Amino acid sequence: MSLTPEGESAYDASKIRVLKGLEGVRQTPAMYIGTTGARGLHHLIYEVVDNAIDEALAGVCDQIDVRLHSDGSCSVLDNGRGIPTDIHPEQKRPAVEVVMTMLHAGGKFDAASYKVSGGLHGVGVSVVNALSEWLEVQVFQKGAIFRQRYERGEIATDLDIIGPSDRRGTLVRFKPDPEIFEETVFHFDTVVHRLRELAFLNSNVRILLSDERDGREQVFHHAGGLSEFVHFLNETKTALHREPIYVVKERDGVSVEAALQYTDSFAETLFSYANNINTVEGGTHLVGFKQELTRCLNSYGEKNGLLKNEVLSGEDVREGLTAVLAVKLTRPQFEGQTKTKLGNSEITGVVQSVIGEELSDYLETHPVEAKRVVEKCVQSARAREAARRARDLARRKSVMDGGGLPGKLSDCAEEDPTTSELYIVEGDSAGGSAKQGRDRRFQAILPIKGKILNVEKARLDKALSNDEIRSIITALGTGFGEEEFDLSKLRYHRIIIMTDADVDGSHIRTLLLTFFYRYMKPVVEGGYIYIAQPPLYRVKRGKVERYAYSDAERDTVLDDLGRTGAHVQRYKGLGEMNPEQLWETTMNPATRTLLRISSEDAAEAERIFSVLMGDQVEPRRRFIEENALFVRNLDI
Repeated sequence: MSLTPEGESAYDASKIRVLKGLEGVRQTPAMYIGTTGARGLHHLIYEVVDNAIDEALAGVCDQIDVRLHSDGSCSVLDNGRGIPTDIHPEQKRPAVEVVMTMLHAGGKFDAASYKVSGGLHGVGVSVVNALSEWLEVQVFQKGAIFRQRYERGEIATDLDIIGPSDRRGTLVRFKPDPEIFEETVFHFDTVVHRLRELAFLNSNVRILLSDERDGREQVFHHAGGLSEFVHFLNETKTALHREPIYVVKERDGVSVEAALQYTDSFAETLFSYANNINTVEGGTHLVGFKQELTRCLNSYGEKNGLLKNEVLSGEDVREGLTAVLAVKLTRPQFEGQTKTKLGNSEITGVVQSVIGEELSDYLETHPVEAKRVVEKCVQSARAREAARRARDLARRKSVMDGGGLPGKLSDCAEEDPTTSELYIVEGDSAGGSAKQGRDRRFQAILPIKGKILNVEKARLDKALSNDEIRSIITALGTGFGEEEFDLSKLRYHRIIIMTDADVDGSHIRTLLLTFFYRYMKPVVEGGYIYIAQPPLYRVKRGKVERYAYSDAERDTVLDDLGRTGAHVQRYKGLGEMNPEQLWETTMNPATRTLLRISSEDAAEAERIFSVLMGDQVEPRRRFIEENALFVRNLDI
């Protein structure tokens, strides 16, 4: 008797497909590299570089050369031990071939080969091989050069000796597969960020990045390690003590390294790493660091009469702090959605004991700096209390006004945040046009007046006293501050900043982005922030009307329509467009262009916001000079 419904094919053992070798990687690449977009593309480079860094962690490599080639490929050369070329005892094939063509094959599973490594999954370089149009590996070992080539993960040639060599190391060159990736062009500046970070974290390594396409070259070698990293992050800030507090110690087989420096800013800049992996979700090492920092400063402040009735919270002791924490351990356990949260429970106590000893010693031997730091923490505690009162007052006022949403918010009918949009619009005039032109079903409008407060130069209590900032916080629904913020309560999954295409509009946009980055960072990191792209020009000839979003596009439109008799209108502001035009050009999902804000490199983002919005004039002048040639749509 057959139980198969009529018209349906039988589902039996013959339908079960077993993917062999690296076929599964090509079928579901996002499972291994996150995305087939630009981030996943560059991840290929990082996987190969991380193998070289693991050699450096083992103390057998101090030079890594990364080259972006004119044919679209990338090569990574190191002077480590070289991937083994002898025959694998179980697979009966050269070990380098096993590493390149089999998942979960690598030396990192053997503690004798790698005491510390960036990961223990053993999928890195084999995944790069699977997702490359071709990959060639050369191993410099045993006085010879061994070479093997692969195409889309398949072996194209046997491992051959192609000549003698007196050097050692590995050269991997690969070209991303256009069948897999949406784009296959490597970006020099994107690679710079990761290599710089690795050079800070591994002070014994010199990394060279060169680009054959335009001749650019950059060398990363930071003998000062994490102290240099903190100096880099604080380039645009005024430090409360000249040199960072530096800690490095090994305990119970775990290396703990940290550098921290207090500044007169109000933002907290804190990065944590485990075996060179940026643990963006934190973990047990960061918990230990934060707890001990809070305990040490409370203990010192109380002991030396610097605290009155205050008990410093974690937020208080981290205001204005720039710190980098890096631990290296034999068997890291990562958890969390992105596998970037350290889960080893024993690490909390190890970090606490090391940081506690070293920080307490610093505070006792540097009384002037210690007093300056504790006094800043006390000011933060008082401001935090003022901010709490401001929040309570705002809540009471909201209740008295009869609702939880700001009065000037024109909300949408849709209650599902995944399909709802909030336009934050500069000015009442543009706000009026946006309200009339929008689709009320899913688009909400929040007009703001003028330039909001620059939160880079203001404490939490002052930020909360600003009407425009309060309106934004209330409209989003997430709450505010470390204790209250809850991303799951976000009312709109598209927050679209829509400002004029002039200097003032750009400034307002930067102020808003600074606010979101400093006080609602998960909203930025989650990819919920967008920038609207209103047109710069309306070109009309007869009854034909076209819009242009740049000078080049305007010229193209004029060439298409014919320049004779064409009228060009330059939009100075959103308010110059009527509701229908604003909808058609900037708000209609079918025709608009939105720029999504992402934070691929958190360290660089921290630095840029400090450069643009901080107190130091010289770094801002230098930034403008270096980037002036790349500016678009400058309104003079």
